[in-house]
Amino acid sequence: MNPVFDIFTSHKSERSFTEQSIDEAALGRIVASAYRAPTSVNSQQVSLVISRKAESREKIAAIAGGQPWIAKAPVFITFVLDMHKSGQAMAAIDKQQIAQQSIESIVSGATDVGIALGAVMAAARAEGLGIVPIGGIRRDPEAMIDLLKLPAHTFPVVGVVIGHVDVPAHQKPRLPVATFRHEETYQSADLEQHISDYNQEMVAHWQNIGRNDGESWSESVSGYYQNIYFPKVLSALLKQGFGNDK
Repeated sequence: MNPVFDIFTSHKSERSFTEQSIDEAALGRIVASAYRAPTSVNSQQVSLVISRKAESREKIAAIAGGQPWIAKAPVFITFVLDMHKSGQAMAAIDKQQIAQQSIESIVSGATDVGIALGAVMAAARAEGLGIVPIGGIRRDPEAMIDLLKLPAHTFPVVGVVIGHVDVPAHQKPRLPVATFRHEETYQSADLEQHISDYNQEMVAHWQNIGRNDGESWSESVSGYYQNIYFPKVLSALLKQGFGNDK
């Protein structure tokens, strides 16, 4: 198997790390993978903030709802949607940026952040390290903005924990590929049965690894999505100078 393909298809979100530091050259290569990643119209609207101080990682762990692996692992990287740089570039030639007032700018920026995150996760695993992406920083975005001293027209979209794995995680089953790969048009005729089968598979998975508290997929996503998941996101975006086309 091609090693690159293997990295992507063997993904696991690790949540058990040692405190061993990460080699500086390895971290440089990991960051370079995101630095050279594509961005919409070469906007380069992504910035990374690397948190290595224990005090900073402990604060981020609390902001994210109490996730101890953030504090334990040696490196946390926050991926920032960054339209501050482009605004400064336009000001240098006496032009004013207004793109941040649209939902499109948020979608485009979040897409570029996702591309950068994928590159970092793959690169970190190629270095023999474990990772877990963290959306929980959006639980209190203003706290993250204050902690990282982010300027206007920036937003902390997601983070990732990187470190040496202590106790390896188990790879979770996925919904059938037929729910993911669609030819020509979206295919939903058998979706109900696919979900039913997957619910049973997930419960069996949890039992097989000794997790008797494991839920079905329907129960798991309901725990998050029957509510507005992170209700402080919009107000933080507006405070940072982003708009919603109104």
